[in-house]
Amino acid sequence: MKHPKKDTAQQYHDRFADTPTLTLARKIYKENNLLYKDIEDARQSLRYVRGQVGDQKRKFTGHKKEDLKYNYNPFKLPESSAEERKPFTLPTACNNILLISDLHIPYHDIAATTAAFQYGQENNVNTIFINGDLMDFCQISRFEKNPAKRSVKYELDTAKVMLDAIREAFPTQQIYFLKGNHDIRLELYLRVKAPEILDMDEFKMESLLNFNKYKITSIEDNVLVKAGHLSITHGHHVMRGFFAPVNSARGLYTKAKQSTIIGHVHKVSEHTETNMDGDMTTTWSTGCLCELKPDYSPLVSNYSHGFAHIKVHADKSYSVSNKRIYNGQIL
Repeated sequence: MKHPKKDTAQQYHDRFADTPTLTLARKIYKENNLLYKDIEDARQSLRYVRGQVGDQKRKFTGHKKEDLKYNYNPFKLPESSAEERKPFTLPTACNNILLISDLHIPYHDIAATTAAFQYGQENNVNTIFINGDLMDFCQISRFEKNPAKRSVKYELDTAKVMLDAIREAFPTQQIYFLKGNHDIRLELYLRVKAPEILDMDEFKMESLLNFNKYKITSIEDNVLVKAGHLSITHGHHVMRGFFAPVNSARGLYTKAKQSTIIGHVHKVSEHTETNMDGDMTTTWSTGCLCELKPDYSPLVSNYSHGFAHIKVHADKSYSVSNKRIYNGQIL
């Protein structure tokens, strides 16, 4: 006998096992509102599938009671909409990483980008990690826009050419892309201007740039990435505000309190602290691969070009070489 509601809930659970029940129920109802009468109806089907409706029914779902500790609720508190945030861990095979960030296409710097690519080839990296702000998306920024700047279509077309170049330079390497604050401008624009098409895959950055063709794994900007014990994030969620600290890496340390590398600030910096037990924590910010004097700071800028080379060892320890580029030459 078929059970459409339960079977549908099972399919969603299999795909989104870590998504909170109420959050997933909203998605199920939105996409199957002819099958379920309301969100609560979808939630009850999902709770059944997840074994959240008592010990007697739980035994039929294949779940063990100890696997459901995150649903432990002896006081019958109301359902929570809180989301559990888990890091994205790079596969152990991704242990020789070229980390680049802040190309801000089409305002990338050709000499600096070329130097980074050549270094990656010469050092036989097996992973390319684009740490945010691949795109600029100037014309859909919330800030005042210069109408003379490039259109969104031009930016997307140029980005495809860049991705062609990256894949040709690194044909077998794994490529990961963590979204930065400029990359998410597209989604933020659609939220305000066209929320009706926000959930259409055709309008997502991954589809517009054909990530499937280039075999690029995309990661949302609010997800922390782990390469061994090293944390990677673009930086806009930890370096907030218009004015950045003089030493970006030290400012990062005061927020992160763990070894972390970011882009975002377009500055090459490093900061190390050792506690009383002798445990060492180091934070880094990498240089950019875009123009150093953009429109918003045409005369004075302390930005610098750069990238990082990360090696991860079997015990999850790692080494970071934070490279500077000056006039197209790696220092």
